[in-house]
Amino acid sequence: MEELSDKKMKMIEAARMYYELDYNQQEIAKKLGVSRPTVSRFLQQAKVDGIVQIKIMDPAADNAERERQLQERFGLKRAIVATVPKYEDAMAKRVIGEAAAAFLNETVQDGDTIAVTWGTTLYEVATRLPNKHAKKVKVVQLNGGVSHSETDTYAHEIAQLFAKAYQTSPYLIPLPAIVDHAVVKHAIEADRHIRKILDMGKKANIAVVTVGAPTEDSVLMRANYFSDEDLGIIFSRGVGDICSRFIDINGQLVSEELDLRTIGIDLGELKRKEWSVLVAGGPSKVEAVYGALAGQYANTLITDHITAKHLLDYKPEA
Repeated sequence: MEELSDKKMKMIEAARMYYELDYNQQEIAKKLGVSRPTVSRFLQQAKVDGIVQIKIMDPAADNAERERQLQERFGLKRAIVATVPKYEDAMAKRVIGEAAAAFLNETVQDGDTIAVTWGTTLYEVATRLPNKHAKKVKVVQLNGGVSHSETDTYAHEIAQLFAKAYQTSPYLIPLPAIVDHAVVKHAIEADRHIRKILDMGKKANIAVVTVGAPTEDSVLMRANYFSDEDLGIIFSRGVGDICSRFIDINGQLVSEELDLRTIGIDLGELKRKEWSVLVAGGPSKVEAVYGALAGQYANTLITDHITAKHLLDYKPEA
């Protein structure tokens, strides 16, 4: 019995050195005064006896449960959670862009009309869309995207890439997202050609959107649409924008005056879509995504696994 006890103590010590202290088997053998094959047998037996229990933490294994919880908490039709190897914005955009492209390839059918917004996340989706031979698919821009600065909104490229994937030509809104006065917006939207495209976006059965965070380096901010007064409102109350319309944490518009100057689909129209797909993730987007879901502007969410966890844990301040 004494010999068996000594053997077990050596087994535990071997396991501790190997798994906790990162010794290799040769080093353990030397310290314990045994052969290297004996150390190997110790480590194998330690697992058999339950002394060592190995648990592999695979984020992908938890994604199905996160998807179920997101659907339940936010009343979603579908949630897709992709595993991101590194939690930073550029990596998150690439990973969820790929997941969104796969979802659209699976979902788009003959005769669908796809309405798209713009921004770097949607550009990642657009560049990854595989060609699909669906008949009579239309692609239309949801909101203006012409920049007043050298900043590229990718609005034109995104619509073109979506159209190319479905062998069609896009319907574009060759206008800025936001104008200086509501009267200018009304005059523009009264044009029958613009009205036709806006109506097409309204009737589209699929909308693919993202959210922007109100940071100084965001595409929308750098497009130079806003006055200092506008920026004061946005930074004090807004958590993000959808289709260039700024919302708070509860999904409510932060400024009616700013909204009346915005060219494109009204956010309420997104709630009427067969598929209203929100593609967003990364550390700067958690509150913006939460606000969009709280406002029920999307029935489908495509995000990364860390953002998904933050959304499920998130409790807005009362």
